[in-house]
Amino acid sequence: MTISETSTQLPTRPTHNGEAPVAEPVVVGPLAGNPMLLGLPVFAAGSVAFGLTFIGYVPPTARAGALPVIMTATGIGLLLATAWAVALGQSAVASVFGLFAGFWLSYSVLLLGLTHNWFGIPAADTTHTVAAFLITWLVIIGLLTLAMLRLPIAYTLVLVLVDVALAVILAGTIRGSQNLDKIGGWVAFAFAAVGAYLFVGAASEATGGESLPLGPPVIH
Repeated sequence: MTISETSTQLPTRPTHNGEAPVAEPVVVGPLAGNPMLLGLPVFAAGSVAFGLTFIGYVPPTARAGALPVIMTATGIGLLLATAWAVALGQSAVASVFGLFAGFWLSYSVLLLGLTHNWFGIPAADTTHTVAAFLITWLVIIGLLTLAMLRLPIAYTLVLVLVDVALAVILAGTIRGSQNLDKIGGWVAFAFAAVGAYLFVGAASEATGGESLPLGPPVIH
C-alpha cells in the first residue's frame, strides 16, 4: 500500500526591499513500503528461539537465553513494524504486529521477573503465574484469530498455530509435563515456518517477483 502525501502549507521565502513574499510549495515524499518485510522475519526469529527453549534444546532453567532475540529483535522489531503500518494506515497489520509485540515483550518481562524475583512471587505460585499469563494471551490471540478470518488462510494458519502452541504449553505448565512443553515448542516451529513463507512471498513481490499463493479467506 502506498500513500502519497503532499503538504498544503506554503511557507514564504524571505524578501528584501519591500517585495511581496513568494510562497514556496513543500512536497512531502511518498510514504510507501510493506511493514511485513520487517514484521514477519523478526516474528519468525522470535518463534524459532521460543521453540528451541521448549523442545529441550536448552534446559528449562536456561529459557531466558532466548530473550536477546525475543526481547530486542522480535519485540522492538515488531514495534517498529507496527509504527510503519500505522503510518501507512494499515490498521489490521498494525493490530497484528502491535499485539504480538505486546506478547513477546511481556513474555520477556515475565521470564526476567521470575528469574530475578522482581515481583516477589513465591516459588510455589510460579506455575499459576505463568498459567495466568498464557491464559490471558490465549484469549487475546484467539480473539485476534476470529477478527482476521477475512484474511487469506495462510495468515489465519499462523494465528491458529499460535493458539495451539499456547494451549499446549498452558496444559504442560499446569500438569508439569515436559512432553507437552516439547509439543508446544514444535508447534512454535510450525508457525515460524508459516511466518517465513509469508515473508518470502512479501519479499518476492517487493523485489519485482510473484507473490506466493496464500489461499482463500475462511470468511469472504
